[in-house]
Amino acid sequence: MQASLKKWSALIVLAAVALAGYLTWQALGRNPKAPEISYSLLNGKTLTPQDLRGKVVLVNFWATSCTTCIGEMPEMVKTFDQFAPKGFDLVAVSMNYDRPDYVKNFATAGPLGALPFPVAMDTSGSIAKSFGDVRLTPTSFLIDKSGHIVKQYVGPPNFNELHTLIGQLLAQQA
Repeated sequence: MQASLKKWSALIVLAAVALAGYLTWQALGRNPKAPEISYSLLNGKTLTPQDLRGKVVLVNFWATSCTTCIGEMPEMVKTFDQFAPKGFDLVAVSMNYDRPDYVKNFATAGPLGALPFPVAMDTSGSIAKSFGDVRLTPTSFLIDKSGHIVKQYVGPPNFNELHTLIGQLLAQQA
């Protein structure tokens, strides 16, 4: 009985957090400007807003402890491989609570081998905060060529719909 109560309490809290995130997203307005931030990458380099200008970008917040995140990674790799030659980029941002050695191991030598897209460590949590204080993983933001957030995904996206939308955005002028 007590375990069932705990489970329901956890579901209610999760629903409240998701609703708050959705309402915050709606309050931001339609297609808000993406944050102008730099990403500290695992390879020691920095990815700047200038590096992403004119591209369609998917910023994916994930964690090595998130089974859904790990489960969607093969599709993220396929998405990147399919659209990168056409002007698409994907930045995987690990959450600040994720251990750097776990992130590095997964991104460089995990079950998928080396990930083909940039992987950033958000050690301070500032990147997640700049995107509306992301707390749930996976959460992804699709950004158009002009730097506006077109869509937010909480949980794994429907990849067929995502691919269609990426194709449409790539066809548009910046």
